[in-house]
Amino acid sequence: MNAIEAQSEDVASRVDQLYEFEREPVTPEHFESGRHFAAVYAGEHVAGTEFVIGALFVTWGAGASDVLWGLIVGNLLAVLSWTLVCAPIAVQTRLTLYWYLRKIAGPTVTTLYNVLNAILFCVLSGTMITVSASAVRIPFGIPAQTNWYPEDWRFVLLVIGVGAVVVSVAILGFRRLAQFAEICVPWIFCMFFAGALTMLPALARALPEVGAVNSASDLWTIANEMVWVRRPDSTIGFWHIAAFAWICNLAFHLGLSDMALLRYAPKASYGLFSACGMYLGHFLAWICAGVMGAAAAHLLSTPLPELDAGGVAYQALGISGALAVIIAGWATSNPTLYRAGLALQAITPGWPRWVVTLVAGVFTTAIACFPFVFGYLLQFVALFGIVLMPVGTIVLLEHFLFPRIGWTRYWASLSGNRTNWPALVAWLVAIGASIALVFTGTLDAVFLAIPIWLLTAAVYLLLCKFQGGPTQQPSDDLPTSQSDTAVGNARQSDRVSGVDQPSQQPSPNRPVWLTAVGWLGAITLAVTVALPVWVLLGSDQYETRLASCHRWLVWASVIHLVCLTVWVLSKESGSPTPGSDSDRAVTA
Repeated sequence: MNAIEAQSEDVASRVDQLYEFEREPVTPEHFESGRHFAAVYAGEHVAGTEFVIGALFVTWGAGASDVLWGLIVGNLLAVLSWTLVCAPIAVQTRLTLYWYLRKIAGPTVTTLYNVLNAILFCVLSGTMITVSASAVRIPFGIPAQTNWYPEDWRFVLLVIGVGAVVVSVAILGFRRLAQFAEICVPWIFCMFFAGALTMLPALARALPEVGAVNSASDLWTIANEMVWVRRPDSTIGFWHIAAFAWICNLAFHLGLSDMALLRYAPKASYGLFSACGMYLGHFLAWICAGVMGAAAAHLLSTPLPELDAGGVAYQALGISGALAVIIAGWATSNPTLYRAGLALQAITPGWPRWVVTLVAGVFTTAIACFPFVFGYLLQFVALFGIVLMPVGTIVLLEHFLFPRIGWTRYWASLSGNRTNWPALVAWLVAIGASIALVFTGTLDAVFLAIPIWLLTAAVYLLLCKFQGGPTQQPSDDLPTSQSDTAVGNARQSDRVSGVDQPSQQPSPNRPVWLTAVGWLGAITLAVTVALPVWVLLGSDQYETRLASCHRWLVWASVIHLVCLTVWVLSKESGSPTPGSDSDRAVTA
């Protein structure tokens, strides 16, 4: 018994060392490389929910040109929002939003925001778990869960199992999130691309004037007549698609939640790595998912809204498609739950981050058992961004505008107030105006971002001016809290934020067997694309080739994922981890 207790204490002590700079600035030796940011952003936004959103574009009745150009423009706006707004604040403070907000708005507003933020993140993460479970259900013969409540007790068990994986990875911290994404993302992207290729012949056959895909004009005809078919009664067009692509992650970029990730960036230009998520995920994956969804509905003679993500992917790729949905759901749910844990950590300072994340994970998994959010994903995403974005507006004003107009940053904290009343009132006014505009039908939810941003800024600046708070001068007599010290010390990290890469020791020579594993992983990844191309080029033998593709695709996928797991973990362990107390605890 003593040995068991000692082992339990040893495991607990190791987990306690998973330090993620929850309350102070990230130091230079802990900065992360560009490939980790590329992997995290791509992994988070090439997700199982892309099957849902891509399919919804099909049901909206927008034309193909509106969808393509709308996604190009909207995703560009999102990348610029990360790069020009969120990333500069993150690298200048090296803090999470949850602790920086405490300096600006005081404990009361911060507590309210963090609780609401954590709840919304848990719901979003739970949606991803539900998507993953929609694929796991297929081998067990569990029917699709289309109601707001679970209709099969076995589905609940699957959700618990999927949730356990998500919570475990989120507890391990940023580096493990990046490694998970680095392993899975290239394959997930190939699966989206492969699914669209295997379904194109089925759509071409449904059009007598096309028959087979032989040219770009055939692809355009299929897109306009079988996938994104413009409905005369549809009001959805270019501006709706562009606005949605931009606000889909509003809480993360203009809402500044991604300070939690970008505080590890060596410089603000690393915000451009968000393009890996926007254009691999929120462009190509949505396009490919639309093709798969339209084809699955056609082949199964089932209305597209009645098909879940697992059903669509299975129709296109067989077991490999179901596996892609599972892993894609994990890749998005992991960092989302990680953010929720950080938000709650800011209001439970006596708890280790892993305990907070575990509690949030249990709550998230419980939510995932009820697929109600899955059916209202777009509405929830819009609500999520609009509710949280005004707080990011307030932080942006204090961080960038106040010094330029001669006002004092952090005036509320310097005056000893626990509540920044102008911030609280501006936030509540913004939420109230959003609800009023949407429920009265005055403005579509996708177009709320700019007017609500301007309203929040105007109300906050006017109330600050009326109260006279920003003229408060700093006082050396004020007590310094831990978060105050963190923000003060962040200025030192500004001077070193221009370094390009974390300092690392040269990697040792890789053994021959590891090189062979890497090549095998690359070859099998190429096979996952070659097989669907083979199906596309043999339309006259479509059914036979599709069945063969499904069989061989499983083997190629499994071999690739195993090889890449070995490659990434061996490469990471072969060189010292930057700043490494947390990672040594994991790998010990």
